Amino acid sequence: MLNGRKIIVVVSGGIAAYKSADLVSRLKKAGAEVRVAMTRSAQEFVGAVTFESLAGYPVYQDVFERPRAWEMEHIAWARWADAIVAAPATAHLLARLALGLADDAVTTLALAYTGPLYIAPAMNSAMWQHPATQENLKTLLARGVKMIEPGEGALACGEVGPGRMAEPADIVEELEKYFATGAELKGKTVLITAGPTREKLDPIRFISNRSTGRMGAELAAEAAARGARVIFVHGPMSAPVPAGVEAYPVESAREMLAKVKKFWAKTHIAVFAAAVANYESGAAEKGKIKGGDKLTLELKRTPDIAGWAGENRKKGQLLVGFCAESENLIEIAKQKLKAKKLDLICANPIGEEGVGFEAAENRVVLIDKSGKEEASEQADKREIAGWIWNRVKSRK
Repeated sequence: MLNGRKIIVVVSGGIAAYKSADLVSRLKKAGAEVRVAMTRSAQEFVGAVTFESLAGYPVYQDVFERPRAWEMEHIAWARWADAIVAAPATAHLLARLALGLADDAVTTLALAYTGPLYIAPAMNSAMWQHPATQENLKTLLARGVKMIEPGEGALACGEVGPGRMAEPADIVEELEKYFATGAELKGKTVLITAGPTREKLDPIRFISNRSTGRMGAELAAEAAARGARVIFVHGPMSAPVPAGVEAYPVESAREMLAKVKKFWAKTHIAVFAAAVANYESGAAEKGKIKGGDKLTLELKRTPDIAGWAGENRKKGQLLVGFCAESENLIEIAKQKLKAKKLDLICANPIGEEGVGFEAAENRVVLIDKSGKEEASEQADKREIAGWIWNRVKSRK
């Protein structure tokens, strides 16, 4: 499952750094291409030469070092990697990652990276259980960072308890699980719309909504991880664009529809996850709308992108829509499924605390053309994306 995968191992300064050499060796034996980035303190435990010998590539350890190629290494490496694994991830590294600091080779790399990031914590039990560490972990997990749980046992300090870095074999197994589905969408072109649209009222004002685009971004990242060519058409989202996709930023619903039409003939699977603004101005003002006690706007419906797709579907295409409602969710979702001629629709609630718009987690009810319903558990949006794709693949 790891053959040909590009993986960066991040090593931070703890005694468990000696295990990282074994991890690099195991990844190489599994067929992965491996590069190593080290913090300054990690070099006090294991020398860079060890990792360079195992990986067959120079270690990235100083953001100010003269680059070996004419490229900004933290950006180039971030675009290169299929996954990053921080092992060991010390309490100090977790804190810096949670804060989004960029003060060395490792943190600049992590901040520039948009793909799957794994952490394998390693530290003293008291440090592991400290509220600050747990709060930092909570922050990272909410962003979609994946944790490989530390084990319990004898620690380097002589104490016994939780905080041992996971064994290299277990870390390799977690990565294999992640990439296990990597070929199921190979040869397929997946078109995904994501984020809000902005419908212009005048040069500075617009109609939009609270969508961050993260659900669509996670669906795109998961499709790319499963081998698909991903066409990612997105509005002005605050979530990062995932690595490994062909991204096409747009602003309005009409621009989004134009991009969908451009790639439609080659699309095998389309997922309409964008939160398209429902209304647009008939004719946006060229100058700023002047203030007053009252303002009357004349609006009209924006184009129905999923509806257009249903009317213009090609043989063999599979169409997936989204429906977000605060009331009568399932009933309205079924109506949209039928009206737009979709194969599946994901119904997700509006107004529930901790899920949906602006939240790290979501829960959906997947409905097919027969009316069959299947509900997911509430989970991180990347997990929800995997859950959705697992059900889409059974209908390809």
